[in-house]
Amino acid sequence: MNNIIAIFKKQIKDTLKNKTIFIQFIMFPMLTLIMSNTVKIDKMPQNFFVNLFATMYIGMAPLTSMAAIISEEKEKNTLRVLMMSNVKPYEYLLGIGSYTWFACMVGTAILSIPGKYSLRERLIFMGIMAAGILVSLLIGAALGTFSKTQMMATSVTIPVMMAFSFLPMMSLFNDTIAKIAKVTYTEQISQMLSQINSLQLEGDTILIMAANILLFAALFTAAYRKCGLDLS
Repeated sequence: MNNIIAIFKKQIKDTLKNKTIFIQFIMFPMLTLIMSNTVKIDKMPQNFFVNLFATMYIGMAPLTSMAAIISEEKEKNTLRVLMMSNVKPYEYLLGIGSYTWFACMVGTAILSIPGKYSLRERLIFMGIMAAGILVSLLIGAALGTFSKTQMMATSVTIPVMMAFSFLPMMSLFNDTIAKIAKVTYTEQISQMLSQINSLQLEGDTILIMAANILLFAALFTAAYRKCGLDLS
């Protein structure tokens, strides 16, 4: 636990120095605050910008941050130093993962401020976002583990991030894309957020979310077994 906490604290300091990672956590919450307070259109659905940017936030921030952190520290040999200091791989991953999850949840709390939610609805909103962030962390960890350098991680992460972030928005305008997007966790998150005032979890939603978690957990496991954390 001491090692996990130490890595958590280390990452806080590193993020304050690394503007690329830091901006991932605040970009969409700030956009949500600005757009919700400045753009007023007749017949706009309630909490439109909150729901729109929340889904994009899940698909981008935790995924890209996790991949960037792991791949950067592998490239700079920081991980090798940590492993030589008796930090176990699972301790490192838990430290980085818990930090990224916590930072994204802080961003989620800010993102929800413009939402017209009751206390119960706000708690449900946070719970839905927490589940989506967890799935994105698994994807980011897999990509970061698989990548030997930060540049390699970026080139792989961008198309994955774009797909998961924008499929829910594109599905609003195209039925074919909607059928494809239905099997992704971000689309299910988007649907749950849009029904937050009368949310009833259906079997399909639970099944798709569980399948996504299992799939990306298996992907991370495969990446870890093949590459590990300390690449030569």
